[in-house]
Amino acid sequence: MSSSIDLNSLKNLFSSPKKIVITTHKNPDGDAMGSSLGLYNYLILRGHTVNVITPNSYPQFLHWIPGNEKVTVFNKHTDKAKKLFEEAEIIFSLDYNNLSRIEDAGKEIEKSKAVKIMIDHHIEPASYPDYTFSDTHKSSTSEMVYVFIVLLGDKNLINNTIGECLYTGIVTDTGSFRFPSTQSSTHKIVAELIEAGVNHAVVYNRIFNTYTEDRLRLLGYCLFEKLKFIKEYKAGYIALSKEELKRFNFQAGDTEGFVNYTLSVAGIRLAALFTEQEGIIRISLRSEGDIDVNKMARTHFNGGGHANAAGGRSDDSLEITTKRFEEILPLYKDILTK
Repeated sequence: MSSSIDLNSLKNLFSSPKKIVITTHKNPDGDAMGSSLGLYNYLILRGHTVNVITPNSYPQFLHWIPGNEKVTVFNKHTDKAKKLFEEAEIIFSLDYNNLSRIEDAGKEIEKSKAVKIMIDHHIEPASYPDYTFSDTHKSSTSEMVYVFIVLLGDKNLINNTIGECLYTGIVTDTGSFRFPSTQSSTHKIVAELIEAGVNHAVVYNRIFNTYTEDRLRLLGYCLFEKLKFIKEYKAGYIALSKEELKRFNFQAGDTEGFVNYTLSVAGIRLAALFTEQEGIIRISLRSEGDIDVNKMARTHFNGGGHANAAGGRSDDSLEITTKRFEEILPLYKDILTK
């Protein structure tokens, strides 16, 4: 764990009401929103004035999370968001390790005089925060927020509301507890959340069983028409153009988890998903074992993440991007085929 947190200093910082802004990365996922709103609900209990700012919109299936109505979307309500940044005394960075991950909102943090605190589990955190709580071995930032609250001596404040938020982040970022990042400590924390009143079955249903018919049909299309395997390198991918996404009335979050279907095929060790969105190609990479897709994303696709789960982007066309993916596979042949 990399940490520059002085607990006594932090306890003093939060000892009186503050104006606080919580930020998370672009295209927020379950962990981004779960950790942010979990921290939001905790800080509200402590008597602070708190706002959550996301760079852009996030999937509808996450809008039920307690505190969702208090979220300000930067690219939709820019003036309001900028004012909140200007007034903030404390700014949290959750689930991202560099201001480039939040685009224009990062400029507001750079010029802010507020105390900056990072809570994150991605590698190589940037040095801009005043306090950094970073642990790449944790399953999720939501798990880290739980630990953060406990370290501040407020475990007793973790109630059902906070617990639902944090459980959302943990269950989504662990792939329902099947990813290697899931540790015994993860399950212990989940047990504590259930004891705090979280109905895990209800939360799971809200996240995973409220998709649209269009999303289900898009998944079927991907599995039947779009799966491509390069078996020589034990790799596979799905590539979706903007026209294909439009055909299925694509909404943010609709392709969440699609990349894992490719990896579920016996013998496949590397999976990718390419989607043409907002004038760029968004890339999701997944792997098993010692295949480091974080390095692959950093080297070839302007991205990064974790060893077995990473993301990136390309400004080239979908065809050129997928071709590049196929062309780099020989560079990783030894590790892919061993």
